[in-house]
Amino acid sequence: MITNETELYILVLSGLSDVPSLQLPLFLVFLLVYLMTLTVNLLIVLLICTDSHLQTPMYFFLGTLACLDMSCSSVTTPRMLFDLYAQRRLISIQACITQIYFFFFLITSETALLSVMSYDRYVAICRPLHYTQIMHWKTCVLLASGALTFGLIHTLPHTLFLLNLTFCSSKPLQSFFCDIPQLLQVSCSDTFFNLLLIHFCGILFGGGVLALTFSPYIIILNTIMKMPSKGMRSKAFYTCSSHLTVVFIFYGTSFFNYFNQNAKDSRAASVFFAVLNPLLNPLIYSLRNQDLKKSLKENC
Repeated sequence: MITNETELYILVLSGLSDVPSLQLPLFLVFLLVYLMTLTVNLLIVLLICTDSHLQTPMYFFLGTLACLDMSCSSVTTPRMLFDLYAQRRLISIQACITQIYFFFFLITSETALLSVMSYDRYVAICRPLHYTQIMHWKTCVLLASGALTFGLIHTLPHTLFLLNLTFCSSKPLQSFFCDIPQLLQVSCSDTFFNLLLIHFCGILFGGGVLALTFSPYIIILNTIMKMPSKGMRSKAFYTCSSHLTVVFIFYGTSFFNYFNQNAKDSRAASVFFAVLNPLLNPLIYSLRNQDLKKSLKENC
């Protein structure tokens, strides 16, 4: 380790396993997962871009989600694959904070985008006659840009506060990639303001986004229950089911990842949250979406 009297410039990641014989099998498994994540998400983006029937607001947001999932997986998984193959697991402070910045930016942007997709479903079901007027392309681009801007604004202060920390302990980060909670645990600085910022932003911004994500479904549910036929109600529920499934999995794994204190369970949650979620999201949408299935058959 390269150190001076007060600062540690190299950090150690605990990785997925300390058993040497498991490194290669884990490398092959997660390499396959990563390649599948890129392939499925890229396929959805290509279908949406080339099929005129899929060039609607709902699929525009789905394509944006696929791009975020590919990017999020690419921030964490290649580094994990390198560590599994080389059995090295060392990372510099600068690289660690850079990884945190991009991961946190993409995750925060995804939470905002899921909220935007809730609003899209609200307009489609509750105001169908005005859907094309409300959700025109300019509005869609502004909403998607707003989600990315929110991620940028929310991530920047956390990153700036991390730059002021010092590290003088050789204690490894209890994860296979750099994340804020694990990094704060190995810092020898006072992390009070970092924790205060996390809780403040979590309550103010996280709570707000969570409310914006779920509150439209109160109105949606009320509208669906008033529909005259069972077929109309089933169709409306069907259009929302994929989005709700993705939202519940995303928030469920994120809460378990950031609020669980057990290191082993937290590591498993991190794998699901950072590596498997970007693969599950496109699968959930594609398996339950007849338009995507039809487009795939026509283009293959």
